[in-house]
Amino acid sequence: MELGLSAQDWAAWHAVTAMRGAVERALEQRLQRDAGLSLADFEVLRGLTVAEGHRLRAGALADALGWEKSRISHQVRRMVERELLAKTGCPTDGRGTWVALAEGGKEAFAAGSCGYVEVLQESFFDRVDPTERAVLQAVAERVRDASAARAEPVRH
Repeated sequence: MELGLSAQDWAAWHAVTAMRGAVERALEQRLQRDAGLSLADFEVLRGLTVAEGHRLRAGALADALGWEKSRISHQVRRMVERELLAKTGCPTDGRGTWVALAEGGKEAFAAGSCGYVEVLQESFFDRVDPTERAVLQAVAERVRDASAARAEPVRH
């Protein structure tokens, strides 16, 4: 049964999801080995590393990562317990929470970054020429934008 897609479409979709899974597994293994981080930990740390003042409101961090509020809440709680992040109240909004890099998070991010980039380079970028990269980026952005337009808004 084709479920409305051709065999070629299913093969393409399988290749994309298998590629993503393989690269993510390699990243996860390297981050765990080098810094004791999960891929989700690293994504949060990276999001805060590039943020002004190395802090964001919890909702803004969720938006930046494309995560649901409950996922960011649980992830942040676990990372605070491991002293990778710090949470503080927002003085202008009693309900708001700032999430900031703790010293342990800065150190873990630094420890994991080189290996993360190395895995991306070896597993992905060395396998895709610049023309393919540009096409892949354009396709990914077009699919992302179309999916975002169809998605229901996330409530914080």
